[in-house]
Amino acid sequence: MSVEVGQQAPDFILYNTELKQISLKELIKKSNVVILFFPFAFTSVCTTEVCSTRDEISIYEDLNATVIGISVDSPFCLAKFREENQLPFDLLSDFNKEVARKYDSLYDELSLGFTGVTKRSAFIIDKQGHIKYAEILEDSGLLPSFDKMKEVLQNCN
Repeated sequence: MSVEVGQQAPDFILYNTELKQISLKELIKKSNVVILFFPFAFTSVCTTEVCSTRDEISIYEDLNATVIGISVDSPFCLAKFREENQLPFDLLSDFNKEVARKYDSLYDELSLGFTGVTKRSAFIIDKQGHIKYAEILEDSGLLPSFDKMKEVLQNCN
């Protein structure tokens, strides 16, 4: 499925690290939402991505945005990853890869022959449920453009 800026964001419900269901529909009632899909917990680039976001969480909050991270890791793995990196935002498990498919964010094949791994992707969903920003990276070694994301968030308010 192709996702594009301006279209309605696909809704989802996933479990966080406390095994609580989190839905996009509920999140957008409160704020804009930044969705960060990442391939694997505990890998160097993924750790850099979530820690960079952690270090700037007050900026996202000031821009009226809730940040969530999504990967195909289990909620138990993500709980340890969240704890070790002291992340102040939810990590959600898309273990069955259903949400990543909706957001066109699965690698056909990643290094070492892994298939069905979440692409490094970033989306901004406004409070009306529209996609305002979409960045889907084919190279898992790259990071999304955090500066561009903040610029888009400034225009969402």
